[in-house]
Amino acid sequence: MFHRRRSAGVLALLACGSLLLGACASADPTDDPTASGSEPSQPADTIAYAYEQEFHSYNNNTTAENATRNAAPLQRVLTGFWFYGDKGAIVPDKDFGTYEKISDDPLSVRYTINAKAVWSDGTPIDCDDVMLWWAFRSGKVKGFASADTNGVQDTEIPDCEKGGKEFTLVYDKPFADWVAGGPGATEMLPAHVVAEQDGLSEEDFIAAVKNTDSKKLAEGIKFFNDGWVSEGRLPEARLIPSSGPYKLSKLDAGQRLTLIANDRWWGTPAATPTIVERFITLDEQAQALQNREVQIVEPQPGPEVLKQLQSLRGVKVSASDKYTYEHLDFNFHSSPFRDRRLREAFARCVPRQLIVDHLIKPVAPAARPLQVRTVAPFQANSAAVVAASGSADVYMRQDIAGARELLRKAGQTGLEVNIGYQTPNPRRTAAVQLIIDSCNKAGFKVVDKGSEDFLGTVMPTNGYDVALFAWSGSALVSGWASSFTSPQKCDAHSKGNNNGCYSSRRVDLLIKELNSTVDLAAQDPIIGEIEKRLWDDLATIPLFQHPGLSAWDETLQNVVPNPAQSTITWNMDKWRLS
Repeated sequence: MFHRRRSAGVLALLACGSLLLGACASADPTDDPTASGSEPSQPADTIAYAYEQEFHSYNNNTTAENATRNAAPLQRVLTGFWFYGDKGAIVPDKDFGTYEKISDDPLSVRYTINAKAVWSDGTPIDCDDVMLWWAFRSGKVKGFASADTNGVQDTEIPDCEKGGKEFTLVYDKPFADWVAGGPGATEMLPAHVVAEQDGLSEEDFIAAVKNTDSKKLAEGIKFFNDGWVSEGRLPEARLIPSSGPYKLSKLDAGQRLTLIANDRWWGTPAATPTIVERFITLDEQAQALQNREVQIVEPQPGPEVLKQLQSLRGVKVSASDKYTYEHLDFNFHSSPFRDRRLREAFARCVPRQLIVDHLIKPVAPAARPLQVRTVAPFQANSAAVVAASGSADVYMRQDIAGARELLRKAGQTGLEVNIGYQTPNPRRTAAVQLIIDSCNKAGFKVVDKGSEDFLGTVMPTNGYDVALFAWSGSALVSGWASSFTSPQKCDAHSKGNNNGCYSSRRVDLLIKELNSTVDLAAQDPIIGEIEKRLWDDLATIPLFQHPGLSAWDETLQNVVPNPAQSTITWNMDKWRLS
């Protein structure tokens, strides 16, 4: 499972629930004629919501596109057997189909696709779509740039034939998150579109996957990796059919993504015919809500935006927990931080407490620097994992003198450090400035290298020394595995969510053990040991858990914030204006 990067070309999370690159910025709307104050009147049968990042791909399952900016609007466009429902819980989607565990030894789960399920172009959803999902999620058909293979890599090839609506996943070993092991929301993609690239019939496509014949699937694999990317406009409608209540209609570059009701949807029709996602920067969202250019905002929290939202009339404001956390990642591939002494020096000078005090406590007064990466502070097992990690408090306080001495001993006083992050993002810019002020005193020369396409091109190609971003995940233990598993190759197509290419054989083994541990109580010591290793190696520097912040027009019904990577859009088909 992947996590989703909250933001952009990323971070982020997701097959079986993996992490997603965390959001964080969007295109500058200053050139948008519909920017705040000039948006034409909105039709009565339309609901608009704001997001910081521009939609970029119909396929959020690749390393490069595994990001909330893609996953959020696709929640009710590409459905699956399960989704993150209220409070982030795994909820079976019975409109799409059903599934049940039929054996513990070997672990076997039987899935049945709804007999009525069809793509919006009328093509049945069946075996070939399952085989495409298994091909990219298992990692056993070479060439797919899958963001994550955890869990599915330990399954046998599904035994189904053309037109088949039923298949069974048989695992080679137990899988802790089997309940989210099959294709969930945004994961099932149209195999007939991919097969067309190689000129294959449905039968031939299924056979090629069963034979793991990457040569016969070569053009389809290439299309899967890059063909669904939206560079300012959506791909042709025939290439992006829907399997949910909505379908993608139009992308206006730098402005909005329009979704319309899918007339081939077999479940309960969408409550509102048209949903519009408007691309609005963090610092403009409160004004856009005040002007009713949008009815819903879910900005990255900050003290100023909270004050703005609380001052608006006729608006509901929600502050809540989220499975999203901020962190600094080192580049282990092509930067001086391959030297652990330098990572330790940097970790000692980063003002984690100051960042939390200045930027997070005004929104979440109880916030403190994050002690571990893999369990959120509000989860029941947080204290046990923190205790087992052992060394979480070592870098809680700054040690400028200690950092300076480590740099001197390494002969690296004056070392230039490029910090990259997605812009525009006022809060991250402020955090970087606090790091510059602090770490330059220790002898570093920290440079703000924020850019508008950091997550899209810079981070995938390791063009940074330190990356500042967020992961948006869930309670699934397998969701973050890809972030710390050694990549086979450190390139944009092979490293999954492990952007910095950290590698530890011991951590790899512990992650495999964890993913096979079904007993929840037995998981905590393993997670604690993983965290201890991550701290010992200084794989990343966790900063803080994101407080959730959302607001919407009080005339809207059925808006429910979600702490998981599915975001507030998880039930957009239920949104209705009263």
